[in-house]
Amino acid sequence: MKNKKTLVLGASANPERYSYKAINSLTAKEHAVVAIGQKEAEVAGVKVHTKQIPLKNIDTVTLYLNPARQRDYYNYIISLQPKRVIFNPGTENPEFYQLLKVNNIRVDIACTLVMLATNQY
Repeated sequence: MKNKKTLVLGASANPERYSYKAINSLTAKEHAVVAIGQKEAEVAGVKVHTKQIPLKNIDTVTLYLNPARQRDYYNYIISLQPKRVIFNPGTENPEFYQLLKVNNIRVDIACTLVMLATNQY
């Protein structure tokens, strides 16, 4: 399995949140994970940062932020030049799809957890 360095945006230390489950699933499948959320925490050995930190070689950004909250991250995500951005259920954002496509970043409207469970990640 090819390791895909993934940024989980909207990360939470609450075990009931999908971002928490995604971090656990990604690390279990041996993907390198970086996480940014509202509160500093640690999930599955991954530090949750609260600021937009400089990153390199990000393959995938998986979103757990509603469209209004995504706006603060448009330029940041584009600057990372990931291969793709996954819009999980509830994060769909046609405005952002267009910006990503103009910057040659693939848009996946999917569920990270399902993709991992079915080996389509």
